[in-house]
Amino acid sequence: MTGRERVLALLSGGGAGLPLMPVTMMFAADQIGARYRAYASDYRVLCEAQLRTAETFDLDHVSAISDPAREASDLGAAIEWFDDQPPAVPESGALLAGKRKLSQLKLPCPPGPRMSDRVEAVRLLRERAGRDKIVEGWVEGPCAMSADLRGINALMLDFFDDPAFARDLLAFSASMELAFAREQVEAGADLIGVGDAASSLIGPALFHDFVLPLECALVTGIQALGARVRLHICGKTRKIFGGMAKTGADIIDLDSMAHLDQARAEMGPSQVLLGNIDPVRVVLHGTAHDVEAALAECHRQAGPRYIAGAGCEIPRGTPCENMLAMTRYAHASR
Repeated sequence: MTGRERVLALLSGGGAGLPLMPVTMMFAADQIGARYRAYASDYRVLCEAQLRTAETFDLDHVSAISDPAREASDLGAAIEWFDDQPPAVPESGALLAGKRKLSQLKLPCPPGPRMSDRVEAVRLLRERAGRDKIVEGWVEGPCAMSADLRGINALMLDFFDDPAFARDLLAFSASMELAFAREQVEAGADLIGVGDAASSLIGPALFHDFVLPLECALVTGIQALGARVRLHICGKTRKIFGGMAKTGADIIDLDSMAHLDQARAEMGPSQVLLGNIDPVRVVLHGTAHDVEAALAECHRQAGPRYIAGAGCEIPRGTPCENMLAMTRYAHASR
């Protein structure tokens, strides 16, 4: 059975062994000796790194994830680039520092250069690995995208000082991300990851009022395109477990700060969970034995509707022995 078949079987309600789908970005770039700026700006470098990493560690997916600045860049935001780190969207000089500019923004159609680069990554990954591996595209969630455009601190105030503007901004962001997802699905993505880190910072009341309806619409829209959805929200998400499940995402990818046993209790037995061993304390700084033991405990807490992975990105500098420990555990559980 291929990795792609294994993941799709689990998502369809069957069981064909434990899939392995950790997020690799800087770790993947290092596997081919590439500077991260090249990884994030040239889809050919990204694809080579993803393919090498998936082959070396027998992962069940390849992913076009690289950084959260693609969409903001194509809208005209100032992006800070680094030679060997992910690009960033600085809050000073945010594109929507002035709220009136929101009414002037247009959805990038066709996508701009950085969004198009990700679409081409998906297309090439599909061509080279799509029969054997799940091909994963990626978009920002509505709250994360809004924070990138407005600035995280300004957005937090908008929820209270100008809720109508906050709703308009979140709606624009969700519409843009659905359009971006469509381009990636048409290029061959089986799965779209949705990263909405900022939504763990606003508290459960604001999450349910402002963000959840748009996350639900985004997930439903992507699924209507024929793709599955992986939702990842960084941080402490215990108080929004129920809302995350209500999005209908096929996979809930949990940060290491969350507890899988609590997530399973609140999300029910059918929700597929992914994660969530500590990427720094265990994956980067632990031993191979520590990694296998932590993964076994996550598997025990999550039960059979589970995909192996870390609580966030596999850190740069992770010993290959520790990654291979994840592979060994996944193989032994099949």
